[in-house]
Amino acid sequence: MLTAPLKAIVHSVTRLSPNFIRVAFSGPELSVVGSTSPLYDQRIKLIFPSTNHPLPEFPADCNWYKHWVGLPQDTRGVMRTYSIRSLTKAADATFLTVDFVLHTSPGLTGPASTWASNATPGDELLVVAPRLDSESMGGIEFNYGTASNVILAGDETAAPAIARILEDLAHSELQGTALIEIPESEDVLKIDGPASITVKWLPRNGRPHGELLKEALAIHHMEEDAAATEELLWETPEYSSTGEKITPSRARGDDYYWIAGESGVVTSIRRSLVKEKGLDRSQVAFMGYWKHGVSMKG
Repeated sequence: MLTAPLKAIVHSVTRLSPNFIRVAFSGPELSVVGSTSPLYDQRIKLIFPSTNHPLPEFPADCNWYKHWVGLPQDTRGVMRTYSIRSLTKAADATFLTVDFVLHTSPGLTGPASTWASNATPGDELLVVAPRLDSESMGGIEFNYGTASNVILAGDETAAPAIARILEDLAHSELQGTALIEIPESEDVLKIDGPASITVKWLPRNGRPHGELLKEALAIHHMEEDAAATEELLWETPEYSSTGEKITPSRARGDDYYWIAGESGVVTSIRRSLVKEKGLDRSQVAFMGYWKHGVSMKG
């Protein structure tokens, strides 16, 4: 099956900052990974091996996800969603790079960050990524259309996607601002984006998660979030996780917003931008990448 998981072998591991670690993968199976269009915020699936068990195997031409779900939980590994930080092709190798947030705070360390913090060259996992020999697998939400000004905002989990978007726009004339909230000042990373889009790093340095993003977006005096749910908010022009009716939108305005990060924070920002400030849903994409107190399911 064209989208079946591919074996990825750790080529190098680089500690970028106190809370970011970069892992570059290679391996012969990654030679088919690629895209003819910009990657932007392309999502991929990573399957991490279970402790003391090999990576799962997949029969040819099977529905890989259905097969994976049917495997015993203690042997199938753990699946998580990540963004591609970079994808480069050399004469004889393909390198897929993923930036991991280490989530070092008590109670936030999960299997993916634990794996990344212990990764060494030669380690293996499985990846489901776009392939040159197939149609688009989806997974890209960034779509500014005819907008002339973009606002990107997110926490550390969205930083790799924002960085990839900016670098794919390096030769664009788009104006805009990227707001990236990070755990501490030492987590500022290098991004080779366009000079016309200003990047503002917002180190929390102990302040509550999301507070700096809300302040930077001039969002104040918001009500508390609705009843708690384990579901992540995902609201784009084409999809609504809350079941809102999708209708043909009016022509896009000059601004386009892309917001991602902790689901509760994203929900609050969405309420202000859409319900209070009246932005049309065609101008915004809101993605809850994770949620406080909830173990992600892949």
